[in-house]
Amino acid sequence: MKVKRKIIKIDEALCNGCGNCVLSCAEGAIQIVDGKAKVVKDQYCDGLGACIGECPENALEIVEREADEFDEKAVEEYLKELEKNRQQKEKKEPETLGCGCPSTNLQVFSPSPCSCADANKPSSLKGESLFPVQDAPLNPSSVQSALGHWPVQIRLVPANAPFLKGADLLITADCIPVAYPSFHQDFLKDKVVMMGCPKFDDVESYIQKFADIFKTANIKSVTVMIMEVPCCSGLPMVVKKGMELAGVTIPVNRVVITPRGKIIP
Repeated sequence: MKVKRKIIKIDEALCNGCGNCVLSCAEGAIQIVDGKAKVVKDQYCDGLGACIGECPENALEIVEREADEFDEKAVEEYLKELEKNRQQKEKKEPETLGCGCPSTNLQVFSPSPCSCADANKPSSLKGESLFPVQDAPLNPSSVQSALGHWPVQIRLVPANAPFLKGADLLITADCIPVAYPSFHQDFLKDKVVMMGCPKFDDVESYIQKFADIFKTANIKSVTVMIMEVPCCSGLPMVVKKGMELAGVTIPVNRVVITPRGKIIP
């Protein structure tokens, strides 16, 4: 039955699809569809507006209009269905592909020593621009990889991977290594890295993956690196939700990088 009540309205012209509102809606009333946040059904939205403060674009507001009544029982059944679908999806996506694809084979190796030239020392930590790179050409023999494991994509790293045990975890948006020239020297060294895109990947599976890791791997610290763009802002919240689901508290350092490679203080 339709009644006049308060309910969320989403301005799709402003919405950038970051997914922050999805994470903050306990009823699951909002989902990302074709890159935009949408209310799945009016009966799932309680109209309290817990999602509003999480939107970086101010695309959400509470309005009063004719809508189906909020149905708590329907919400409960809907959330159970979402969880069932998530579990089924996980079963269909094994930790390693049956074909033995090298990209999914777990590997642990000693990272190469970073013996970078003076011109390439991490002065970027002070925040000054490192561009244009032509001013300081890199010597391939002096810049070495600090990566100590494989794979690195969030969806491909199993929660029981041995390199996660007792690790300092670096969770990064996958644009970061492109924008920040000294990524290996300044951030990756001595850390386990997991990277992905909160805009294009499955956010709910990210949350569950991190929850499983935080429950079992005894992670010592977490560094979350994001770009200075709205669609990246959901990644720290994903990590936070994973910790809440795991029931743990781990020190978190948040780092924001501009598209021109500067660290925002």
